[in-house]
Amino acid sequence: MSLSLGIVGLPNVGKSTIFNALTRSKQANVANYPFCTIDPNVGVVEVPDVRLKQISAVSKSMKTVPAAIEFVDIAGLVKGAAEGAGLGNKFLSHIREVHAILHVVRAFTDKNITHVHDRVDPKDDASIINTELALADLDTVSKRLETVKRSVKSGISKDTDRHIAVLERVHLSLAEGIPARSLSFADDEKAFMGELQLLTIKPLLYVVNADEVIIDTMPEVEYGVPQIVIRARLEAELAELPPEEGLSYMQELGMKETGLDTLIRTGYSLLNLVTYFTSGEPETRAWTISRGTKAPEAAGVIHTDFVKGFIKADICSWQEFVSCGGWSGARESGKLRLEGKEYVVQDGDVCYFHVA
Repeated sequence: MSLSLGIVGLPNVGKSTIFNALTRSKQANVANYPFCTIDPNVGVVEVPDVRLKQISAVSKSMKTVPAAIEFVDIAGLVKGAAEGAGLGNKFLSHIREVHAILHVVRAFTDKNITHVHDRVDPKDDASIINTELALADLDTVSKRLETVKRSVKSGISKDTDRHIAVLERVHLSLAEGIPARSLSFADDEKAFMGELQLLTIKPLLYVVNADEVIIDTMPEVEYGVPQIVIRARLEAELAELPPEEGLSYMQELGMKETGLDTLIRTGYSLLNLVTYFTSGEPETRAWTISRGTKAPEAAGVIHTDFVKGFIKADICSWQEFVSCGGWSGARESGKLRLEGKEYVVQDGDVCYFHVA
């Protein structure tokens, strides 16, 4: 599955700087005025994974293909966006199309970069955007609630009462400023809620754009919501350096990984995704699936026909695959397992699917 993360926030908080560093490009305009980004910028980034090269080396693969993640730099939102202020509802619609939200808040102080509200307050930044997303969702839920209630009289839907109950619960939550992601839903309710494409039901990660000085501790932006600290200006500098120079610079700074690698890794965790591998002489490739995916559906990521045609799968953990020297060694040492349709593919599995 392809993973798409939308970068949102107030104007001039560093969204486009982070996007350019992530994609190692200057695709997104960076300027000291609100709305320098109008149309969303889209960039595809390779997911760093040290396991992939080791597996490929063992198989002597001619081609190595990493998993990919898509970042969408969405124009800055402002107070009143849900009612059309700033660049308005057009850009709220862009958020509906991504799998998760990276909410950039400003914690850096730079008099040369104007803050739209002339102050630095990450919690307030977050509150403004969250309010707009909740208001947009409230409008969506209100309209659907009216539609479903009208169907009561006509008797169109047998699930009407259940739908009304869940909509009223979400409506009440949103009216109190509580995002839809904070609520729990039964499996059938999740399917119904998915049709609404609510903004506040999407997984959320705060990206705190900090000063150049390393910040060991950062106040929590919102209770219970994960956050990471990134120094966007430093990340932009690292992205422009050749790989070896960048690594040397990171070592001087005592950095084990770039903030952007942390962001990608955290994004996978946020969406509860795992990676499995296929490997052979022609190609070694990383594939992304949701945690808990069974073997036929995992095979279906390669080709949809593999779901129905699935027969069995050869499975080996990536560590054993590497230590045994590939498929032959894993089979000879008894580390290769034969799994059926009920097997749940694990993070780091190397798989060979047998299909009809």
